[in-house]
Amino acid sequence: MSFIMKHSMFRRLALWLCLLFLPAGGFAQGMLGSAAALQAKHAAVQSQLADNVFGRPLVLESSEASGQLSGNIFAVLSHPFSEVSASLSQPTVWCDVLMLHLNTKYCAVRGEGDAKSLAVSVGRKFDQPLSEAQRIDFVWKPSTVSPDFLSVGLGADKGPLSTRDYRIELEATPLPDGKSFIHLSYSYGYGAAARIAMQGYLKTIGSDKVGFTANGKTASGEPDYIGGVLGVVERNTMRYYLAIDAFLEQPTKAQLPQRLALWFDSTERYARQLHEVERQDYLTMKRNEYKRMSSQ
Repeated sequence: MSFIMKHSMFRRLALWLCLLFLPAGGFAQGMLGSAAALQAKHAAVQSQLADNVFGRPLVLESSEASGQLSGNIFAVLSHPFSEVSASLSQPTVWCDVLMLHLNTKYCAVRGEGDAKSLAVSVGRKFDQPLSEAQRIDFVWKPSTVSPDFLSVGLGADKGPLSTRDYRIELEATPLPDGKSFIHLSYSYGYGAAARIAMQGYLKTIGSDKVGFTANGKTASGEPDYIGGVLGVVERNTMRYYLAIDAFLEQPTKAQLPQRLALWFDSTERYARQLHEVERQDYLTMKRNEYKRMSSQ
């Protein structure tokens, strides 16, 4: 296989692994499943929420086992549960969340009642014609909503190069101080083809990418951040958490410019991990993509 073909394959795999692809079934795996369990988790991670490298009440965990990669964020949102539940229980809101990501070029809700899906087109990290993007349909899991618990999920059962079971799930519960505690889970499985392609990507254009977990210090005294596939999972779990936070801060259509700017600026707080493009390039690209969506 030529270098150009390999390079293209690595970039294509990197694109897909930067997206939230979720399975049509099995949504409950990895979730705590109840308000009581989520509140118990909140109590268990109090010290980590109060003192961490993120500068906000957030805990990030990642793991790899038996061909499955997963990232989990537990975080306190400065929004009441009623607001979080009303917003994030709606599939249209998740289109706005997904659209903040660099690679999402288009999103629309399809179907009626419980049979809804999100028609999403994904592409490169720059402005490009929609005809050059790839179409993915994500199944929407009907929300579980109660006075003290929210659970939502999206899913796609397979991706390219033997990747599979992409999922994103979110659960939330109220806190006594008018804030909310959430658990965001992102995971996918992979086979031999995906493993080979990812190894190539991580040895070439992804060789300098790192995650957020530090395994000690480097010789110069700087944090020795993990890389590899766990770094990929951590970066993208963080991107989608920041997208949720940005939407809740600026939820209306009129606030779209502020929402885009907030998401980008939030990612730049963690530029070592998340910087990909310049601010104006991102804002211009997203304005064009939303304009294109409104004309569809």
